[in-house]
Amino acid sequence: HEGANSARLICDIYNADGTPFEGCPRCNLKRVMKEAEKMGFSMNVGPEAEFFLFAKDKDGNVTTSTQDSAGYYDVGPEDLGEDVRSDIVLTLQEMGFDIEASHHEVADGQQEIDFKYSDILTTADNVATFKWIVNTKAASNGLCADFSPKPLPGEAGNGMHITFSINAKEDSSAEKVLCSMLAGIHAHIEEITCFLNPTENSYKRLGTAKATQYVSWGKENRSALIRIPTKKGEARLEIRSPDPECNPY
Repeated sequence: HEGANSARLICDIYNADGTPFEGCPRCNLKRVMKEAEKMGFSMNVGPEAEFFLFAKDKDGNVTTSTQDSAGYYDVGPEDLGEDVRSDIVLTLQEMGFDIEASHHEVADGQQEIDFKYSDILTTADNVATFKWIVNTKAASNGLCADFSPKPLPGEAGNGMHITFSINAKEDSSAEKVLCSMLAGIHAHIEEITCFLNPTENSYKRLGTAKATQYVSWGKENRSALIRIPTKKGEARLEIRSPDPECNPY
């Protein structure tokens, strides 16, 4: 209703005896963060979640028809999603988000809105909120938002590239930490993939339309699993395999 207020509630799940529930991903993330802190490490994370805007038919059923045929960074009149993105951005800003970019993506009807990085728990909360706001605002504009990794065969899929940086204790150089981060991801990528790409549809995206296919890394190589930005003095990596269907925690 006009003038009504809404609230966002984020909570942890606990057992009846007051201990954290082992199946609560948010509790588990907080536990791992405490373990890392004792070792002298903390992490900042910046995600880039992509999504499609699909039209509905006259009966209100969702279709796979897009409302535009624009391309990467196109503007109006080709980009018909900018009004919806603007509505989403304004709502997110009212909720305290620091928006860095909002633009049309590669495929017809595909969108991207990026918000500023933060500590790992805040970012996970923000991803959950972001998807809720996108879905809500798309619906209020008569459309449907789709975060699935590969909603349209033959078109670019929805990724959620994640850039993360480690803040290390004083005796650890940025270069040393960077190498350890890279080695750790390579060593455990099979297990990591189960969490970052959790659906059958996830594997229709990987290996197509610039989505990574091989376990590899490179500097400024946007087809690699891990991209290392060229800015010196930072322990920062971008992992390009995740998709928006994964649990952000």
